[in-house]
Amino acid sequence: MNKTLQRTGQTLKYISLLTLTLQNAMVSLSMRYSRIRAGDMFLSSTAVVMAEVVKLITCLVLVYVEEGNFEKFYKALHTTIVKQPIDTLKVCVPSLLYIIQNNLLYVSASNLDAATYQVTYQLKILTTAIFAVTILRKPLHPTQWGALVFLLIGVILVQLAQTVKTSLPSGIEQNHWLGFSAALSACFISGFAGIYFEKILKGSDISVWMRNVQLSVLSIPFGLGTCFLHDSNIIRKQGFFFGYDLFICYLVVLQAGGGLIVAMVVKYADNILKGFATSLAIIISCIASIYLFDFHLSFQFTVGAFLVICSIFLYAHQPKIVSQDKHTSAEKV
Repeated sequence: MNKTLQRTGQTLKYISLLTLTLQNAMVSLSMRYSRIRAGDMFLSSTAVVMAEVVKLITCLVLVYVEEGNFEKFYKALHTTIVKQPIDTLKVCVPSLLYIIQNNLLYVSASNLDAATYQVTYQLKILTTAIFAVTILRKPLHPTQWGALVFLLIGVILVQLAQTVKTSLPSGIEQNHWLGFSAALSACFISGFAGIYFEKILKGSDISVWMRNVQLSVLSIPFGLGTCFLHDSNIIRKQGFFFGYDLFICYLVVLQAGGGLIVAMVVKYADNILKGFATSLAIIISCIASIYLFDFHLSFQFTVGAFLVICSIFLYAHQPKIVSQDKHTSAEKV
C-alpha cells in the first residue's frame, strides 16, 4: 500500500513538472506570437478581460463541485461575497493590480522576444522576496540573498544583449527598453499583489477557488474600464472581439487556466521541482525562439540566462537547521 502511494506521489510530481514547464513555456511563446504575426491585431485589453471571464466560470464550477449541490453553492457565494462586503473589498487591491499587470505583460511581449521575456519575468522572484520580507516579515537565508544577486546580474546581462529597435510583421515597432520597463513594472505588481493575496488567504478560511471568484468578479469591471478608457474608439468602430480567431481564443484559455493549473499542481511539487520546471521553460523558450522567431543566441544572453537558472535553483534550496533540543527546518519563502 505504501509503495503504491509512493509511486502515485512520484507520478504526480512528474506530471506537475511537465504541466508547470509547458504552461510557463507556452504562455511566453504564445503571447509573443500573438503580438508579432501579420493581420489584424487584437486588443490586448479585451483579451485580459476575457481571460478573467474564463477564470471566473472555471472557479464557479470548482466551487460548485466543492459544495456538492446548487443550494449550498448559492449560499456559499451569497455568504462570502454579499454578506461580507468589507472582506470582498479587500480583494479590490489585487484585482486592480492583476488587471494592470496582465496588460503590462502584453506590452512586454510586444517588445521582447519570448526568450528575453521569459528570463526577465523571473525578476518577480526578487520583487516577491522583497515584499515577503517587508510585509510578511519572512526571513531570507544568506543563500537566497545571493541567489537574488545572481538573478539581478543575469537579467541585466540579458537586457544589455538586446537593445536594437526592430519592426515586426504586425507593424509594431519593437522597443526592448519599453518591453523591459513593462516587464519590470509587472514584476513589482506581481510581487506585491501575490504577497497581499497570500496574506488575505492566510487570514481567513475561505477556499482558494472562492477567493479567485472574488478576484475575477472585481477584476472584470476594472478590466472593462481599462478597455473603454484605452481602446474605446477601436471597440466602437470594430467591436470588442476585433482581431480574434481560434489562436486568440486558445491564448485566452491558456492565460486563464495557467494560474489555476499551477494552483492545483503546486501542492505536489516542491520548490526544487518548481525551479526545475521554470528553468526548463526558459531553455524551451530559447530553443523555440531560435527556430520560430529567428532569435539570435549571443554569448552574453547565454551567460545571463545561465545565471538566472542558477539563481532559481539556489533560491529554492532550503538548508535544514538542526539544534540540540529539536529539529526544525528552514521556513519556506
